[in-house]
Amino acid sequence: MKLTLTPQKPRNPLATLARQRRAGSHQPSGKAQRQQQRRSLQRDVQREMHFAAPDRHSP
Repeated sequence: MKLTLTPQKPRNPLATLARQRRAGSHQPSGKAQRQQQRRSLQRDVQREMHFAAPDRHSP
């Protein structure tokens, strides 16, 4: 019994290059940066509100 392999059809070189570039940039997207800034602002506001609140436990 002889095993014969059929050659693969040639690949599209442009498609291969596009798949390799699919990883994306090495910095956060604009949307991710806006979300991070918003979270940071909310965190700062909460801290300020916490420290500005009167101490109800002192006489």
